[in-house]
Amino acid sequence: MAGVGRSAVANWRTRDKRFPVPVADLRSGPVFRASQIRRYLKQRKKHVAKAHVIATINLKGGVGKTTTTAGLAEFLSGEFNKRVLVIDLDPQTNLTTVLIGEKKWEELNDDGYTLATLFKDALRPEGEPPEFDLEKTLQCNVSPVNEVTKVDLLPSSLDLIDVQDRLASMSSGRFYSNNPTDLLRKAVWKIINDYDYVLVDCPPNLGIVTLNGLRISDGYIIPTIPDVLSTYGIPQIQRHVKAFADDNAQPITEIGIVVTKYRAASTVHRNTVLRLEADEELPEVLQTYIPERDAIAGSAEFVDRSTLRQKYGYQGEYKAFRSMTEEFIELVEEKA
Repeated sequence: MAGVGRSAVANWRTRDKRFPVPVADLRSGPVFRASQIRRYLKQRKKHVAKAHVIATINLKGGVGKTTTTAGLAEFLSGEFNKRVLVIDLDPQTNLTTVLIGEKKWEELNDDGYTLATLFKDALRPEGEPPEFDLEKTLQCNVSPVNEVTKVDLLPSSLDLIDVQDRLASMSSGRFYSNNPTDLLRKAVWKIINDYDYVLVDCPPNLGIVTLNGLRISDGYIIPTIPDVLSTYGIPQIQRHVKAFADDNAQPITEIGIVVTKYRAASTVHRNTVLRLEADEELPEVLQTYIPERDAIAGSAEFVDRSTLRQKYGYQGEYKAFRSMTEEFIELVEEKA
């Protein structure tokens, strides 16, 4: 009736107070009154809000992109009560293991329940059935932090490294309907608006997998260490994103630059931030800088914790992430 998978309906039942109460709970599952479900779906269609889909991107690795994305997802949920979907397109899979752990990732990867299967399907001979299963790939209520309860994940795979190089040769399909940069959008559009925020972690390049992430995004942030090498590629990112957006008649807004691993005692860091803030051609710099601290580096380890403060640190680290997330929300909603 809804045209979505079981996991989407399970999310509605858990998170939407308007969802009808079952008239019976059988061993095979709950039973609902059809008229109530039709009424709910009609109301949902009328009132559903559009998700904010934001890509995180930098052409240089090691700049805190994964930590920033994970932190945003967890703080959006735990502190601001937002429903969040994280889409991990980076073949390094770091964001995936931060949120579900290496053991769970290995199980999903062995079973083919990662985004690599989606892109592999595009390379299969015409007529061969697809293997990507959105419902089984979508991991609900991830994060080892107890107070984070509304973060879902579409996990990545190391196989994306090989797949990306082959996507340019994929079949154009009947009536030239297959576009290698449109694969992700076609696969996930039904569930996108079940969330308040969708965070797309892109690889450190501008290849086809990254373009798939940008294709579903309406904005992007650039996490960066404030030094010459980490910030050098920002204008290149701006040019490529703008050109891609123009080609697709799709606005992709510059949300801002997130300063990471900041050392207040470093002259290089202080001067680089001043240069970024003074350059009117560059995206806006968020005023909250994420400091370089052991607690933040340790947050990448998949360990059960009770609170975000326990995970990110008691010496100002938690406060910095919360402040950055609050500023992020304001900028996204202002530029929407």
